[in-house]
Amino acid sequence: MKKINSFSFQGVNGAYSELAGKNLYPKAESLPCSTFEEMFEQVRVGNAEAAMVPIENSLAGRVADTQRLIPESELKITSEYFLEVNHNLIAIKGTKLSDIKRIHSHEQGIAQCRKKIIKLDKEMIIEADTAGSAKMISELNNSEDAAIASELAAKIYNLDILESNFQDSKNNVTRFLIMQKELVDIDASSNHILTTLVFNVRSIPAALYKCLGGFASNGVNITKLESYVHPQGFDVAQFYIDFEGHPDNPSVKLALEEMKFFCKHLKILGVYEKSSFRKK
Repeated sequence: MKKINSFSFQGVNGAYSELAGKNLYPKAESLPCSTFEEMFEQVRVGNAEAAMVPIENSLAGRVADTQRLIPESELKITSEYFLEVNHNLIAIKGTKLSDIKRIHSHEQGIAQCRKKIIKLDKEMIIEADTAGSAKMISELNNSEDAAIASELAAKIYNLDILESNFQDSKNNVTRFLIMQKELVDIDASSNHILTTLVFNVRSIPAALYKCLGGFASNGVNITKLESYVHPQGFDVAQFYIDFEGHPDNPSVKLALEEMKFFCKHLKILGVYEKSSFRKK
């Protein structure tokens, strides 16, 4: 993996995105950003070499904001990373579980711990991000408010961990995309490559079926396919797809050529090596 000296992430220090970046690039400088738009912009203007972009979670599904922003970010996907998330219920020093009335976190954090929060009969309050919730709890300095955040956030903001592994399921994994200004050079013959692209279909019967038919006939495996409303309006669907293989691979090239007959627009967002996590 190419060395990265700096990366941007959405949230404040202690966010899971920062934790993922530090796991990948321990010596890299991390640049917190208040929004995903700012996170991408910091890479475009050269203040950071890469952006750590959460794309989906095994419990809560896709991160809608990033999937919507990625196609227009002007950046390219250069690798992927899977973070096994350990949510922690954290509060100020000396707090007991019975003291808590409200639990704060990002909507994904709340969604991933929803059953436990309901069982505890606590109020759920959605905040901008997990680590930001931890920071807010430390500033409120009362025992009625707690947060769901990382162990790193608890350490940074001097908070107690009341319960670790607070998520509803042990299988809680977030997939991150690492995005940079340019694609990296990869051996097209490798069997460990993923390509990501977005496309719009023509307004004709069975257009999606016909778009994807070339992947089946040429033996190209699709690993992810999702649709979402295009900014142009509800009658225009945009599709996001991950598939195995390099665009220069003969089989992939044939599949893409067939796909183009039925597409209004096709844009490759990344060509990168699969994470070793996929082999687990």
